[in-house]
Amino acid sequence: MSSESQVHSSAGASQSSHKSYNVGFVLAALLTLIPFGLAMYPSLPRTATFLLVLACAVIQILVHMVFFLHLTTAREQRWSLVALVFTVVIIVLLVGLSLWIMYYVHYNMLGL
Repeated sequence: MSSESQVHSSAGASQSSHKSYNVGFVLAALLTLIPFGLAMYPSLPRTATFLLVLACAVIQILVHMVFFLHLTTAREQRWSLVALVFTVVIIVLLVGLSLWIMYYVHYNMLGL
């Protein structure tokens, strides 16, 4: 009987990890500065500004997941991705249904 653990770790990949963190940091900083600049110096219509800020937010979430959380489509990450998808579905359901309930409560209260 062997008492060795069969756990695989990515701790040996420190050189690529530093490069990955630096690239992620630069991308995250740019994706923060772009919406900040759009909000501080409004030169576009409000709808275009809103859509650009929303796009930057979604891209920044993906950057954080790839470069900092190291979530990939690799076989070792399948359960992490399943847990992430489950979490997103639950949050979307909770927020979406709460907003739906509040809208209809507000709509029905105006009739009184």
